[in-house]
Amino acid sequence: MILPLCYYDDPVLRKKAQPIHQITPEIIKLSEDMIETMIDQHNGVGLAAPQVGKLLRIFIIRDEFVQPDGKWSFGPPEVMINPQISEPSKETAVMSEGCLSIPGIHMDVTRPAAIKIRYQKLNGEWIEEAVSQFRARVIMHENDHLNGVLFIDRISPQERVKIDPQLRAVKQKYKKK
Repeated sequence: MILPLCYYDDPVLRKKAQPIHQITPEIIKLSEDMIETMIDQHNGVGLAAPQVGKLLRIFIIRDEFVQPDGKWSFGPPEVMINPQISEPSKETAVMSEGCLSIPGIHMDVTRPAAIKIRYQKLNGEWIEEAVSQFRARVIMHENDHLNGVLFIDRISPQERVKIDPQLRAVKQKYKKK
């Protein structure tokens, strides 16, 4: 089922999500609905539960990679529950980021180039991995959503002022009736 997105200025996007203590059929259904919403409706690379109005520590990501023929494609969606990020690298990388909750706006964001992450899969198994580049960026972006942080919070005040008219337009367009 396609879930409605929460857009910029919705208070739920600024709240901290709660841990998932048990992976229930409802959590599995939520993850399936989030995948459908992210891919079929928006062709995104990441979606966190707060973006669909659920204050739970779960997000979906999919890797992006280059095929041998040079075309970009996406890997399968992955569900990450109760993620814990650690050991951010001192080395940073700048990349353009956008967000399904802030459509039409892309800004360069500086983040650590690599991190470690520990998370649960839908079967309850805990996974630990070191990640870098695009995968690390998507994970950090989605994890920010679980903590009430948006990518626009990670740009300079000067850049933020420049996009204020666009943010007001998003706020107006998607204002809850």
